[in-house]
Amino acid sequence: MAKQTYATPTEQRCVTSYPARRGFAPGVTYAPAVAGVEDVIDIHCHAHANQQDPLALAKFASQSGMGGILYKTITGQDPAAEVGRVRQELDQWAEVEGVTPIQCWAGGLMAFDGNPPSVEWVTRQLDAGVIAIWFPVFNHANTLSKVGGKPIWWDSSAAPSDHTEPLPWDEALKVGHTLTGDDGRLKPEVLEILRVIADRDVAVCFGHATKPEIYQLAEQVAKLGVRRGFIDHPFSPFVDLEISEMAELGSAGLMLNFTYDELSPLLGIDPARMYEAIRAIGVEHVTLSSDAGEPLFPNSVECMRLIRGYMEAFGLNAEELRTVSVDNPAHIVGLDRQ
Repeated sequence: MAKQTYATPTEQRCVTSYPARRGFAPGVTYAPAVAGVEDVIDIHCHAHANQQDPLALAKFASQSGMGGILYKTITGQDPAAEVGRVRQELDQWAEVEGVTPIQCWAGGLMAFDGNPPSVEWVTRQLDAGVIAIWFPVFNHANTLSKVGGKPIWWDSSAAPSDHTEPLPWDEALKVGHTLTGDDGRLKPEVLEILRVIADRDVAVCFGHATKPEIYQLAEQVAKLGVRRGFIDHPFSPFVDLEISEMAELGSAGLMLNFTYDELSPLLGIDPARMYEAIRAIGVEHVTLSSDAGEPLFPNSVECMRLIRGYMEAFGLNAEELRTVSVDNPAHIVGLDRQ
């Protein structure tokens, strides 16, 4: 049986997109178009080197009435300290401007520095104030096998601009990370990391894990009582879940975090299919986020407006939009503990 593709051909996409775009009329927009992001929390934002400036973005989000931003990546090796500096400068600016500042949180990306996942690194980040942990993404062997990578990540003599083609799996294993060992089971270190996350009651994202890894992580998350587990961009080539699998994982207690990246021209997922997936999963197990930061994307505030606008145009009502972009993200960042 041929594999389902959700990047619908243009001639077919027009059939669903034109009624949606012609029927979506929330009001006149004015540049910069930021209406429609009030109280929204973005749980997947990038602001590391050569990406959007974290403080400028936080100011813009505050002016637009957003609720908060979780920085998945930010310049520097101490994300909690970096976000702390952003928060301090934002508060000072907001007091002068008479603006309510957004809340800012720090995430921690395992293997961001090239080192394999470790309990020591996770514990250090959580002690410093990080509130969400991501398993490896860009240098997971799964990613390297699907889209390649930059050789400088594993070879300091390589040219910074070089990028490989997708690597054969055996080569990807040599230079990338995995969460399972030779026996196909989650590594002991990964299990211990999940125990720490459960004990601290913080969020965890499965990163770019393979499908077998995803299902094993889901099993352990349920077993250990991790309450804030989520799966990023489930339509992306790295995660590549069928809608039926998304619904299965949602019913197991995980959040499926859809992103503007999936809708962008770079991945080209049909928004009608994303809406279909949300209906299959149920809004109680869905979040919307930007996954923005790279210069080819709009800023994260605009990305949140866009993804919410698409989902509203295709059928989510106001209450459902609030569930997936305010209430559920608030649970991920731990606001329900307050």
